[in-house]
This record gives sequence, C-alpha cells and structure tokens, in this order.
Amino acid sequence: MAESHADLPPTRTIQPIDPPPPSAASTTAQLKADIDSGRTGDKAEVFDPGLSPLGTDDEAAGHPPSPERVNLARKAEGQDRFAGGAERASYAHHRQNKAQWGFVAFIVLAALIFVSVYWLK
Repeated sequence: MAESHADLPPTRTIQPIDPPPPSAASTTAQLKADIDSGRTGDKAEVFDPGLSPLGTDDEAAGHPPSPERVNLARKAEGQDRFAGGAERASYAHHRQNKAQWGFVAFIVLAALIFVSVYWLK
C-alpha cells in the first residue's frame, strides 16, 4: 500500500510548459515562461520554481521593467536560439551530458592506476 502525502501540495516541476503567445505588452511572467518552456534554448522545457518571480527585485527597487523592455528581452532571448537561420542545438535540449562521461572515465582511470600500483608492489 502506497503512503499518502495529502499534506504536500502537488508539484508541476515535471510537467512540460507551453510557451506563452507573443504579446505587444509582455510581462516578466511571460519571459520566465519563455525560459521554462525551452523557447530560449538554455534549459529543459519544464517548470522551474524560483524563490522570487522574475522581475521582483526590479519592482521592489521601484523600477519595474516596462513592457517594451520585456519585449526586447523576450526577442533577444529567442534570437540566440536561431542563430544563422537554423535552430541552435543546446545542451539542455539534447541532454548530452559529456561531463558525466568525462567523470566516469576519470574514475575508471584512477581505479586502474590504483590497482596497477597496488599490484606492482
């Protein structure tokens, strides 16, 4: 019988996020949704909870970003992904973790060196 966790709220972190539609008066929430949906090409397309929503610091400082500046940011974030007319392959979208294989190779090499030094004694 599975244990019930009725006191924990459901999480959306594993559900894909749809990109927001283009808008003439964009908000920082739409910019964050662009990033979370994978539209910018720099992260996997799932919800990413944050401690404070994007733009909160600007608003707290008394200088909320204008819709024009957010539009500019949304456009700039999306342009990097389509450099040269073709969609850029990004680390997040192809899930090729080369660092992981490098780490595994390092561990195997270190183990081989350790065993060979121990064996030669």
